[in-house]
Amino acid sequence: MALLALLWGSTFLWIEVALRALTPVQVTFARCLLGSVTLLAVCLGSGRRLPRGRPLWGRVVLAALFCNALPFALFSFGQQSIDSGIAGVLNATTPLWSLLIGAATGSERGLRPSRVAGLLLGFAGVVLISAPWQATGAGGWGALAVVGAACSYAVGFLIMGRLVGRGIPTISLSAAQLLAATVLTAPTLAAGGLAPVDITPGQLIAVVVLGVVATGVTFHLTYRNIAAEGATSTATVGHLLPVVSVGLGVVVLHEDFGLRIALGMVVVLAGVALSRRSPRAPVPDPAATATRHPKADHPKAGHPKPLHPKAGHPKPGSAPQERDVRP
Repeated sequence: MALLALLWGSTFLWIEVALRALTPVQVTFARCLLGSVTLLAVCLGSGRRLPRGRPLWGRVVLAALFCNALPFALFSFGQQSIDSGIAGVLNATTPLWSLLIGAATGSERGLRPSRVAGLLLGFAGVVLISAPWQATGAGGWGALAVVGAACSYAVGFLIMGRLVGRGIPTISLSAAQLLAATVLTAPTLAAGGLAPVDITPGQLIAVVVLGVVATGVTFHLTYRNIAAEGATSTATVGHLLPVVSVGLGVVVLHEDFGLRIALGMVVVLAGVALSRRSPRAPVPDPAATATRHPKADHPKAGHPKPLHPKAGHPKPGSAPQERDVRP
């Protein structure tokens, strides 16, 4: 989860740099293409094969639509009019959407109050870190696009959760899904994706890192976490993304780090820990223990008394007795 948060949290930075040279459609297609090539190379190099069967590939394509093609495009379009802080806040609503969708579809059962409280607490910490009330120039359509991307992620996670557990390696599933996402996004190049590209070496590096690391590697880690802990638990990593973004800003870009940000990080970490806490084992009822018969705990309780060696043998001259021959 920590590695996934670190890699995924840097995505907004790479998108912002890539948008200086590419159109949103080009950014979306580039990250899907580079991510799929990366995972296909790992999949084939390790001797694994892509999944087979039309029904399975139908689910893979559906997952690619909601977890890759659609949200990638919405993030690229949304970050044209809103800053990365607002995008990080809105993306952090993914765990809440995942929780609501999981509860509505019945895939998330037995929700504990502590888990719901942890999700809400984590989101409150995210808002405290990014302080959307201080942001300027946030566009309504851009914010709506990022909210749609967060909701789309939640739907995609639910579909991915139903793909795991079928005996298919996660590297095969993740490679197949990004390959499907590449095919889905290729036709969109006709809408603004064929414009000439003037890119600097630094921007090219940002695009490569966005596709190979922030998309390919990150997406495979997401699949592994879904297989290990479920879709809703994996979605809680969204609360950690703004923490990573702020940390990278302070270390790399020398941005300000105040009391509000520090407090927000503590709230976020507390919320994630609360939402991931395992339930306690049930405590025995003392009243039920006290009313139990004292002889029930004796080591020999429940065991019939052994028969005498001569038991069951009729006396001479007596009438024969019927024996119980039931198995």
